[in-house]
Order: sequence, then structure tokens, then C-alpha cells
Amino acid sequence: MANIRPFCMPKWGIEMTEGTIAEWMVKEGDAFSKGQVLCLIETAKITNEVEAEYDAVLGRLLTPASDEAHPVGALLAVFADPGTPDDEIDAFIAGFKPAETSVAAKGGGSSPAPTPAPAAPAQARTPQKIVTNRAISPEALKLAEAEGVDIEPIEGSGRNGRITYQDVVQALRPERAVSFKGSARLVEDTPEAFASPLARRIAAQHGIALAGIKGTGARGRISKADVLALVKPTTATTPVFGAPFELVANQPSVLPFDKVRKVVARRLTEAKQTIPHFYLRVSASVDALMDLRKTANLVLGTKASINDYIVKAVALALVSHPDVNVQVHGDSVHSFPHADVAIAVASPKGLVTPIVRQADRMHIAHIAATTRALIDKAQAGKLGYEDMDGGTFSVSNLGMFGIEEFDAIINPPQGAILAVGGVNCVAVETANGDIAFESRIGLTMSVDHRAIDGAAGAQFLQTLKGLLEAPEGLFA
Repeated sequence: MANIRPFCMPKWGIEMTEGTIAEWMVKEGDAFSKGQVLCLIETAKITNEVEAEYDAVLGRLLTPASDEAHPVGALLAVFADPGTPDDEIDAFIAGFKPAETSVAAKGGGSSPAPTPAPAAPAQARTPQKIVTNRAISPEALKLAEAEGVDIEPIEGSGRNGRITYQDVVQALRPERAVSFKGSARLVEDTPEAFASPLARRIAAQHGIALAGIKGTGARGRISKADVLALVKPTTATTPVFGAPFELVANQPSVLPFDKVRKVVARRLTEAKQTIPHFYLRVSASVDALMDLRKTANLVLGTKASINDYIVKAVALALVSHPDVNVQVHGDSVHSFPHADVAIAVASPKGLVTPIVRQADRMHIAHIAATTRALIDKAQAGKLGYEDMDGGTFSVSNLGMFGIEEFDAIINPPQGAILAVGGVNCVAVETANGDIAFESRIGLTMSVDHRAIDGAAGAQFLQTLKGLLEAPEGLFA
């Protein structure tokens, strides 16, 4: 019998239960080689490019690209040797038992490209050899050479600026003028309209043609926000003062949850319902910290924020209190020697929590550079699974919005999260009875009572407060 192997929905992390096939880069019957992009799989908050681990043929495609989610281990396709008879593939599918993960392919860190519709060239094109020092995937380089694309002006969307196949496809697309004349039917993805399902749905509702819209999503994909930005608001005349007031129809604009918002809602609901939260509050003087930050940024040539110093202080406090630096898995508590601190970031894909790994071992300048890079990736929608997997503690800071204090929901499987409020100038009594003013910051820690006792949480906050009020210890 020929070598027949299954391709199943992979599992990336303990939280993943299902995924969606967004794009297939090969068609049924196509041969592919090791390292070639096979498909694009979307999970809750990340998009992974799946590459082949060996040479084979896509013998049978069972799950086409759609919005439908498929559970981990579901059979998506069957790979086989060239010339494998159909009856052998049918027998393999009939006897297949679903597995948990796929072993036929692996996820990469960059994003795939939709296959452009082939066009018959006016004359044969001679491939031009491209010599470059830029990072570019083999398939992208092959396409650029075949189509004569200048890759120097292309901004790579892959990991570390790597030029992906989709980047070259985007460079080949002609510039189109945006037209507001569109059919009411749902517009499918084409080389001129690479859009998310929700973006296509909204465009169809408002009669917007997708061709020519420059997408801001991953790999230039047109997102919901891109389409909503083109929806013309209804004009309303301002009533003259004293004119009679009339009630008008107050109809809501209904937008269904996208996939990310659904997952966030489900996880937060589960966390609040299943984790016994309790809260510890403290405030700390940060005058010394703000003075030290100004001096250190000048001396070190960095732009470390107050939040970067808080991340550093949290990390040092966690290693001093390992009973707080934990994850909860079922009936067991996992304690860690180093602090992997997750930071809450608002992104186009919703709330995400990328991780500053082993922050206790980092210099403050390194933490500042790491958090800046993670925030930029989050804003660009380019965070990968490896950026958000795990974490032993979370920091959520809303102080920049003027929030004095708030209660955050624990991010499982972590055991606690710190909610950071704004800095306020308050009056305090000095040792000699006078009144003075100082800058104080409010901190609220949400704690999982299953794993962390109140005394342990209070001792952790005492250490954290001491580090913030005597910040020289952050450079020890």
C-alpha cells in the first residue's frame, strides 16, 4: 500500500480546542515539497502559516476554507505518494480515527498568502535571478523572480521583517480606486479583495466594493475596521434652538461578535465563574521612581515607561515570593523559578496578553525594548502563539486613561493579575505633623484563592511596594 498520511487540525497550546481553515495554498491533486506553505489556520487570536514537513501530494481535500471552526484532531486532508489510487485513499479515510494533533505539518510564525488567479501573460517571461541580503521565504523569492518583482521596496510582514509569499502577491496587485458601487451579495476573496469574512459581510450590507481597499490586517488582509471606515455616516441637520423636539427611530446597529471577541467573552466568563477571586489593594509613593526614571532614561539612552519599571518590580517580587509566581492546572499548582510577566494590550484583534519572559533577569532597558516590540506586534496584528503562550502573572495598566483603580479578571492558568491605576498627587502628613504632597499610584491585585492565600498575596504586595518606593533596588 502507498504511504498515506493524515493532515489534522493541529493543537497549539493547552487552551486551543478548535481552529478555522482560512486559506488553502495547494489544491487537491497538487504535489508539494518540504517547507512549502500548505494553508492558513486561524485560532482565537493568532494566525499560523502551516508548512509541509515532507514531499507529498494533496490526495484528498476534505475541509475547504470557510468560517466554520473544526475541533483539534479533525481530519482536514489526506497526503499521499504520487500515483496513489483513489480507492486506497477512500479506504484510509473510512478507517481513520480522529487524532488530537496533526503530525504531518507544523505552524510557522509568518502568514500565508492566497493563491493569485493565474493570468495568461502576453508573452513568455524570463525569470530574473534576484540577489539580496533581505530575509525572504523560498516561495516568495521564486514568485518574485518569475514575475520580475523588485523586492527592495517591499515591507516584509513575516517574523523579523521576513518577506512572505503574500507580500510579493500584494506587490503584484494593481492599484484600484475605491468604488462605493457594489452588489448586495457577499463578495468572495479575489486577488484584488483579500478580506476577512466579517469585512465581506459588512461591505455587502453597505454596498461597498472591496477592490482597491488597502487592508491593515495581517498580510494586507482587509479587516472589519477598514470597511467600517468607508461607511458613510448619515447626515443630520442641527435643529434650530427652540424648535419643537420630535422623537425619531432609535434603531441599534447590530454587529455580531467576531471570532476573537467570542473567545475573549467565553474565557472571561469561565474565569469569573470558576476562579474564586479575592482582591488586595495598596498604594505606593512613586516620586522617587519618577525622578529615577528621568535620570536613568538620560543615562541609559532608553525610553522606559513607568509600566516597564512596574513590570521589573513585579518580576523581582515574584521570585521573592514563589508561592505567587504560579499557574493552576486542575488540582495542581505549578510554581516557577523565573517570572514570565504578561502585559495586557488593546489590539485590533481585541485584548491580548503578550509575555515578557524571565523579566526578573532583564535589565530595565531590555524590558523597555521587549515591551515596545510586543506592543508594536500587537497593534499590527502580528503576535504569534509563542508570544502569548504561558505566563506566570499579568499586569494590566489603565493609568494612562486617568483610571484611579479597577479590578481585573485573572488570566488562567495564572494565579493572579495586578491592576495598575493612575498616578495622583495627594496630601500626606509628614513626620513632624506638617502637610506635604506626594505622587501615589493605586494597585489592586486579583488573586486565585485556590492557589494563593491572603497572607501570601499581602506579603507579595509589601515587597512590590517597597521596590517601587525605593527603586534603586530595581537595578541591583
